[in-house]
Amino acid sequence: MKLSSKLPTAVAGAGGALVLMNSPAFAAVSDETAYVLNTFSFLVHGFLVMLMAAGFAMLEAGLVRTKNTAAICLKNVALYSIAGLVFYIVGYNVMYTDVGSYMGTFSFLYNPSGAELALLNADEATDEMVAAVVDNGYSVASDWFFQMVFVATTASIVSGTLAERIKVWPFMIFVVVLSAVIYPIQASWTWGGGWLSEMGFSDFAGSTLVHSCGGWAALVGALILGARKGKFSENGVRPIPGANLPLATLGTFVLWFGWFGFNGGSQLALGSAADATAIAIVYVNTNLAAAAGVVTAMIMTQLLYGKVDLTMCLNGALAGLVAITAGPDLQNHLMAIIVGGIGAALAVLAVPLLDKLKIDDVVGAIPVHLVAGIWGTLAVGIFGAGDIFTQIIGILAVGAFVCIVSGIVWFALKATVGIRVSEEDEDMGLDRSELGLEAYPEFGRGSQKI
Repeated sequence: MKLSSKLPTAVAGAGGALVLMNSPAFAAVSDETAYVLNTFSFLVHGFLVMLMAAGFAMLEAGLVRTKNTAAICLKNVALYSIAGLVFYIVGYNVMYTDVGSYMGTFSFLYNPSGAELALLNADEATDEMVAAVVDNGYSVASDWFFQMVFVATTASIVSGTLAERIKVWPFMIFVVVLSAVIYPIQASWTWGGGWLSEMGFSDFAGSTLVHSCGGWAALVGALILGARKGKFSENGVRPIPGANLPLATLGTFVLWFGWFGFNGGSQLALGSAADATAIAIVYVNTNLAAAAGVVTAMIMTQLLYGKVDLTMCLNGALAGLVAITAGPDLQNHLMAIIVGGIGAALAVLAVPLLDKLKIDDVVGAIPVHLVAGIWGTLAVGIFGAGDIFTQIIGILAVGAFVCIVSGIVWFALKATVGIRVSEEDEDMGLDRSELGLEAYPEFGRGSQKI
């Protein structure tokens, strides 16, 4: 998902072909203006994706019990911070710097280019200085920022699945490894120009590289961590409802809003009429897929359970968004509705399947991000320009890599520092046992009459 610094400014999705904007058909603005617009697009779309961190925090805070609310909020603000620091220190270079077939370099720190620093520090900028910066097509820092918020999204997926029973610090250690190694290596295979990119694997904004990556890591973590106490018994599955559904609904809307930056910004350029048109199409497809996901979930839960399930509908919206993320550049909007609707349907069906397998996913992240992510990536080969067999290879390769490395990390943490709180602490709630406070003290066991 990175424009090549060796090419003129280009029009492209993460998995799309580059179209040079200085060709006669696209020479609508000067190179410097294109540089400004491309940088602006990275920054604005980047902070929209950053807002998704708040969406994940609110969604997860609404779907856990009150005694775990502060802990899940802490994990979300901490994982965003840690992911950003680690991606600056090493992750970005692993993903994008001197990428061979399988990864970039483990060099440290990623700072503005020499040309940019020379321009900023010059008493009087020369045409040559400006040209040296403009030739890159976008500001180096703007690209780093846009790429960083994606890795934070991946970590948020893991947080929701493992909520209510995982220790804070072991989870943060996993986020470090995810941000430094797991996410950037598998993403470099496609967005960094690695071996999957050479095969023609297509993932416009990350149904597989972001969402399924987080989903696989969450699945392995859930298997190793185990279910919450009392979730599964000989009598069947015990529902553990979330404490604040209005908050979860707000989180879903915030995620939906931020997704326009997630998918729209992955056009990677805003320097021509073609770019602006393409981004508009991506926005519409993103919105339609989410809407189709909600309606599909409403219909399915009514048919399956006799009542409409709000939490399923919220996840239906997110599943539609995840599904369209691999190919939001579809020029037939009806196809986006189909992709989003099927993604939601698969997510709804996956929830009882996980229960039968006794896999405890607190917020439904595995059905939403893994299952719908796989479907969305396959849909590129069905409805888009990708090859279905190449898409399958990419899905399997990423899944195998993430599962193996995640498994090693989770088992290592379990064997050393431990990853699960004690039964007593789980009963008490992670707010009190891990943080020593309560999100709602006036309603908790520590409340006092004044």
